[in-house]
Amino acid sequence: MPRLCANLSLLFADLPFVDRFAAAAYAGFRAVECQFPYAVPAMELAQVLRTQDLRLELINLPAGNWEGGERGIAVLPDRVEEFRAGVGQALDYALALGVPRINCLAGIVPATLSAQEVTDTLVGNLRHAASRLAQHGLELLVEPINSFDIPGFGVSRLEQALELLGQVGADNVRVQYDLYHATRMGDDVPAMLRQHLSRIGHIQIADVPGRHEPGTGSMAYRELFALLDALGYSGQVGCEYLPLSAEAAGTQAGLAWIAAHGLSLQGDGA
Repeated sequence: MPRLCANLSLLFADLPFVDRFAAAAYAGFRAVECQFPYAVPAMELAQVLRTQDLRLELINLPAGNWEGGERGIAVLPDRVEEFRAGVGQALDYALALGVPRINCLAGIVPATLSAQEVTDTLVGNLRHAASRLAQHGLELLVEPINSFDIPGFGVSRLEQALELLGQVGADNVRVQYDLYHATRMGDDVPAMLRQHLSRIGHIQIADVPGRHEPGTGSMAYRELFALLDALGYSGQVGCEYLPLSAEAAGTQAGLAWIAAHGLSLQGDGA
C-alpha cells in the first residue's frame, strides 16, 4: 500500500503554515512534505515535528523570488552564488529536521540564454548540490514541471530529467516524478513507472485537469497505486494537490478519496 504524505504547502492552506502540521497529524498522516520551510526557524519546526510525531520527507531548495514569479534559479548563470547559498540553507534545514531528500526546481529559462548556457549552468549547479548533500547521505531530486502551468520551465519532461542525471553523474541524484505534471505533458505514466522507477526518488500526485484530489479528474489512480505496489515502490507518495473542497469544508473533508481508493493512512511506518 503506498505511503501517503501531506504536502503542507497546498493542503490545509486555510491555516497558518505551522498549524498545518497538527492538522495533518489529526487527519492521520505520519509524514509530510513542503515546498519552502524557510520562513520559520528550523528549531521551531523541529519542535513541531516532535510534538506531532511527524516525519518531514521533502523540502525544495530556495527558488528565488517566488512571489515575483520566479520558479527556481538553477538555470541562471548570473545566480550561481545565490544558488549555492540556497543549497547551504536547505542543507541546514534538512539536517535540523531530519529531511532525507531535497528537490531542485530548475527555473524558467530566459529567452536570452542559449541551450548550452542553460545546460552547463544547470548541470554545474546540480553537481555542486549533489556533492554537498552526499556528504550527509542525503538525496537530491530534479523535478519536471509541465510547460502549460509554467511556460518556459527548464525541465518539463521525464526524459530531460533522466538525461540530466546522466550528465551530473552522481549516485544520490534521482527524479521527483509528479504524476500530474507527467500526465499534463502526455506521458504514458504506467509505462514510465515500469521503465524508470529505479531512477525515481519521490512521487507526487494530483488529478488532471484541475490538480485536485484523486478521483476528481481523468486519472486512474486506483490502478496507478496498485501498479506502484506491484513494482515494489517503497517511497512516499506526496499529496500535492489543491483541495477541491477547501473553500467549502476544508482539506479534511476532501480526504475521503483515500478510503475510496482502497488506501489508509494507518500503518505507513518509516
